[in-house]
Amino acid sequence: MFEEFKKFILKGNVVDLSTGVIIGAAFTGIVTAFTKGIVEPILALAGGGPQPRLTIPIMNKLVEVTEKNAAGEPVTRTVNKLIELDIGSIIGAGVSFLITASVVFFIIVKPMNKLAELASRKKASEESEAPPPAPADIQLLTEIRDLLKSK
Repeated sequence: MFEEFKKFILKGNVVDLSTGVIIGAAFTGIVTAFTKGIVEPILALAGGGPQPRLTIPIMNKLVEVTEKNAAGEPVTRTVNKLIELDIGSIIGAGVSFLITASVVFFIIVKPMNKLAELASRKKASEESEAPPPAPADIQLLTEIRDLLKSK
């Protein structure tokens, strides 16, 4: 049963699937902390504000916003809204992905590749050993064939 389980685990698709799941979920807390604690303050320096924002403004647009006043009645007002591309969040997401992918690669993929390589070496060395001797009846038939060839 253990051998069958080992074969199942060492299949490439199982490792790839587990790696994808882990990249998607497992290191979110660590990567988020790193991004919030290190990457975003650097982006705040580049963006020039207290909040880490690195944006490219596109245009100002007048937008109607409906809110409730103190009496609970809806009040509509026009607000000037800045539409912008948020480059900082894209950079942060890219850094988060690279950190997660590198951790998964060095903690899971590299060791699994090493295990698979060791298993294939072991299999190759077992295959390269001399084949077992032929059964007695096959040996006898081979000897008869050789004698007939020599005459």
